[in-house]
This record gives sequence, C-alpha cells and structure tokens, in this order.
Amino acid sequence: MRPLPLPDPGTPTLTSPARLLAWQGWRQRDVLAKSLVAGVVAMLASAAAPLLIGRAIDEGLTEGFGGPLFMWCGAMLGAAAVIVVAGIFNHIWDVENWVRASLSFSQLVGDKASRAGHAITRKLPTGEVVSAVANDALRVGDMFSMAGRFTGGVLAYVVVVAIMLSQHVQLGLVLALGIPAVAAVLALLVKPLQSRQTTQREATGRLTSLGADTVSGLRILRGIGGEDEFAARYARQSQEVRHQGVRVAVLQSVLDGLQVLLPGLLAALVLWLGARAAVRGEITSGQLVTFYGYAAFLAWPVQMATQMLQMVIRAVISSRKILDVLRVTEATPSAASPAGAPPAGAELADEASGLVLRPGRVVGLVSADPDASARVATRLGRLDDEAEAGTPVRLGGVLLADLDKDALRHRVVVSEATPHLFSGVLGEALDARGRATEADLLAAMVTADAHDVLDSVPGGLAGELPEKGRSLSGGQRQRVALARALLTEPEILVLVEPTSAVDAHTEARIAERVSEVRRGRTTLVVTASPLVLDHLDEVVLLDDDARVTTSGTHAELLARRDAHGAAYRAVVGRSMADDAAEDTETDLEGAAR
Repeated sequence: MRPLPLPDPGTPTLTSPARLLAWQGWRQRDVLAKSLVAGVVAMLASAAAPLLIGRAIDEGLTEGFGGPLFMWCGAMLGAAAVIVVAGIFNHIWDVENWVRASLSFSQLVGDKASRAGHAITRKLPTGEVVSAVANDALRVGDMFSMAGRFTGGVLAYVVVVAIMLSQHVQLGLVLALGIPAVAAVLALLVKPLQSRQTTQREATGRLTSLGADTVSGLRILRGIGGEDEFAARYARQSQEVRHQGVRVAVLQSVLDGLQVLLPGLLAALVLWLGARAAVRGEITSGQLVTFYGYAAFLAWPVQMATQMLQMVIRAVISSRKILDVLRVTEATPSAASPAGAPPAGAELADEASGLVLRPGRVVGLVSADPDASARVATRLGRLDDEAEAGTPVRLGGVLLADLDKDALRHRVVVSEATPHLFSGVLGEALDARGRATEADLLAAMVTADAHDVLDSVPGGLAGELPEKGRSLSGGQRQRVALARALLTEPEILVLVEPTSAVDAHTEARIAERVSEVRRGRTTLVVTASPLVLDHLDEVVLLDDDARVTTSGTHAELLARRDAHGAAYRAVVGRSMADDAAEDTETDLEGAAR
C-alpha cells in the first residue's frame, strides 16, 4: 500500500462536490482501476455459476456420469477459483481505495486548518472541522471502496439479462424489467433518507462544537457555577442527535428490508413462471435451475446498487462539508510568485510602529499598553494578512506577504503570550521541527528553567503529555512553550511575555539564560519586567500611539530625566511593584507553612 500521508495532497477542485470527488478519483486512478478490474472479474465469475450448474444438470440428465458432466463440473471449479482469487484482490484494493480517499481528504482538511490558522474558526465552528476529519472523510472513502463491486455488479446484470433473453424471452424480460423496477422502488426512499442524514449530520456537528466549547471552558464554568446549565445543554443536544439518528435508522431499516423482500418476490415469480415453462417443455430442467439461480443472484447487484446510491449521497453531503473547510480563505495565503528571499541577517522592520530589529541584537519592547506591544510583535510573524494590511512589515525591504511563507516561518518565529501545548510525547512536542537531539532538548529545558517538568511528567522526555498539557501548571506550560520556541533556532525569534506566569526568582534565571543563548542572534522580547530588560542589549519604548519613541539599555532609560525616561520608569515601576507584591505574598505563604 502506498505510504500515507502523501508528500503532496494536491490542489483540489473546489467548484462543486461532484468535481471534488472526480478530482480525488483521478488522483487514485491506479488503485481504482485495479479495483474495478478485480470487481468485474469476480462478479462475472459469480454470474457464470448458475449457467454452469444448469448445463451440468442437463448433461447429467441426458448423458449420465461421463466426460461432459465432469467437464462442466471442472468449469464450475475453475469459476470458483476465479471468484476466490479475484475476491481477495478486490477486497485488498477496495480497502486501499477507502484508505487513500479517506486519509487524503483528512490530510487536505488538516493542511487547510494548519495554514488557515484562526481564520478557519472565524468561518466555521470547531465541531464542523473536527467532523470533517472524523466522519466526512470516512464517508467519502466508503464510496470509493464500493466502486469496484458496483461496476462488476452492473456488468454482471447486463450479461445475465442477455443470457436469459437468449434462452427464454418471457423470463428474460421479467428479470430485465423487474430488476430496474425493484431498484426504482428502493430509490424512492433514498431522497428522504438523504434529507434525514443531512439533518443528523448537522446536529452531530453542533453537538461536537458544544462539547469542545464546554470542555475547553470547564474551568471558567466552574468559576461561575455554570456546569449544570451547560451539561443540560449538551444533554439536550445529545437527545436531538439520538432523535435524528432514530429517524435515519427507521428509514434505513425499511430500505434494508425491501432490499431483501422485493428481490425475493421477483425470484419467486421467476421460479413460478420457469416451472410452468419447464412443464410445457419450453425450457430444460437445467435452464430452470439457471433462471432461478440468476433471479437469486441478481438480488446481489440490486443491493450493491442501492448501497452505492446511498454511499454516493452520503459522499456528496460529506464533500459539501469538506468543501466548506477547504474554501476558507487562509489568514496568510501563499504568494503566487514569491519574491526572492532577503539574505541572512536582513533587518526586520515594522513600518507602522517604526520598530527595526537589527541583526544579532537581543531587544526588549516596552509599552504602557501591553496589548499594543503584543500586537506589534505578533505581526512580525505575518499571522493575518487582512488584519495587518495597514501595518506592513518588511524583511530586508521586502514585504512579508510577498515572501515564500514556508521559508518565512523558518526564519521568523513568534511565540505568543498564551502557551498552547499539544498532546503526545513530551520530547516530540518540544521538537517542533524534528531535528533536535536529546542533549538539545535537555539544554532547552534548562534554559527555560523547565527541568521540574521532567520530574512531573512520568517518563520525562519520553513521557506523555495530555491534551493542552493540562497536567502542568500555568508556569510550567509557559516554560515548556519557551523551550519549544528556543529549539526552533530561527534567525529571528519573537517572545511575547515569556515569563509572565513565573515568580521573580525563576524569571531572573530565565532572563539570564535566554539572553546568553540568543546572544548574537536577532531576538525581540515583549515584556515590562526589569528582571528581563536588564539582560537585554537594547530596550525600545512605544508611546500611546504604539510608535517607537526612544531606545537604549535598561539602565540608560532608567537614568534619563526627560519625558521619555519618566514614561519608561512609570511602566517598569508598575512591573517592579507587581513583582514586589508577588514576592511578599510568596514570603507570607512560606511563613504560614
């Protein structure tokens, strides 16, 4: 089986569900063609069985035990062998079709979610994105897995009808017209089933979104005493999903029952008419067995056709949901013709604020409004083109939006204030670029003063982190995120409030170590903590309009006696007061213990 995920999931056609499904079919045409051939061979061999049985009976009745009878029995044995071998390969390729289609669409949705960033959650609920991967991609795969057997069933039906018409016109017409009539009756139930499935799909998406929101905000809900209300909402939506599921199941059960009943009635009619024809001498005993065998056999293609119709409908519904995700405009789309990459050591300049990061400098960014300085720092990484359209940023004189996005992500890394950790092995979660050795991981943990995390996670670097690192404290999560950012080793690293959740003593150690590790490489630290600012090469102060107003070392700015110095001392002084209050509270707690 071809390795998955694919190196390149391709660029899908987004004009309609049918075109999207056709695009995927062409992408996996090799395995799809093998499945079609195996399905046709297996079904045609199965269709030959009733004919061979009828000929063997006629030869046995006329010639007795002899060469002709044994010849037809040998032909039956050969057909059985073909059915077994073709069936094995057909099953293998059906599964591969399912896996290729399902995982390809899952990969497309995941790739779009990672590239679209927060833009995708602005357009769609989180539950819709999750359901697109967990449910919709699998339903699309079901259609591709059925394609080989369905095609074989259609060809088998055509061959069988031709054989029966050549042997007895009346019985051949009964089957030729009866099978489409049965399929038409079954098709009448498909449209209402589709409507109910769509309603159930939407209810399930809302339930997933509600569950994700409730779980992520559980701590807040507990704080305001809202757990019971939100649990009741989830319960009501769960009952709605159950109700819609029952409605789908009722109609599905009727459809499944008719798939057995109607072909069975048709087989009974063929047997009755065939018996009368045999009594009149119009057909032989062997032909009667053949006609009955075909009446029973054709129930199989009917069931497959009905199943295929249902799978196609579900695939179309699911592909619409997948298209909703794939059509989301990315927050930072890739440039059609990227500009040439500036040389290493180029300056990174924010035109709106006047901030210029010169190569090799470890710089602090201070503002009376922490949100303003965070916004300046965040846009240095080009995270939202629409929001940042009026605040252009250039690397080496080239707009970030004009550069190759993947290359930019490797050169400029922004670590935001709110740390987000992913579940999985701690060492793998730290090594975002998959190139760090164990020594590198340990060194980064020491730099971020996060060695205590190795003790709190069973197994250390080989231990498992739960979802969002919820087993860690806020300070531990922040330090792990800092270690992860350091391990990317970018040309330009931007750290937004990297020590806001730790105590003053830990903050001082982190400041000293980070400054030492990043010395000589362009680094911006957004903070108002004097413990951090004192270790930096330069500090830049923003005014109330988020414009650069002055710069210098921490000591120089503290010593200035002009308005800029007063503004700087006012911001840093508040931070010093907060640190002092925190240290006093810590000392009191220690004395109480």
